[in-house]
Amino acid sequence: MRQQRGPGGSERDRQFRDFVAERRGHLLRTARLLTGGDPHLAEDLVQAALTKLYVSWSAFLRADNPEAYVRRVLVNALTDERRRIWRRFERSVPDLPDHPGADSTAMGDPELADALRQLPPKMRAAVVFRFFHQLDVAETAEALGVTTGTVKSQTARALDKLRSILNATPQGVN
Repeated sequence: MRQQRGPGGSERDRQFRDFVAERRGHLLRTARLLTGGDPHLAEDLVQAALTKLYVSWSAFLRADNPEAYVRRVLVNALTDERRRIWRRFERSVPDLPDHPGADSTAMGDPELADALRQLPPKMRAAVVFRFFHQLDVAETAEALGVTTGTVKSQTARALDKLRSILNATPQGVN
């Protein structure tokens, strides 16, 4: 079945534009959490995820749970990004101080963002989906493409590691 073309393009293009207009901000917030607060990498992830989503738009429309489908695409984009050979040698640095008001974290807590950055991507994703997006274990498992047992073990290990990192951080001088 051919899609009707009008002045604004195909129906598919219109649907996709509407989706992006409505959901891009939410995707960006999730991406910033998944990247441990790295705003530039988060933008890259959202762009990669939206590109993949556009290509598979008909599959997205047929998905039983479109929200879970989008989360999965975002996590896959993060995993793909972390596998890139040049990424292994690149290190993010904070914004230069001559950019006033630049918020370098998604949640406003630089300590938490730094701790999240120290987790492996899948472990970080489990924490973000479970605690920031308040998904249950089954929804998180679906988003990550793993079993519920894997979500439970990854979450427990991530929380232990976060506690260790955050407790080791000096809280101030007495």
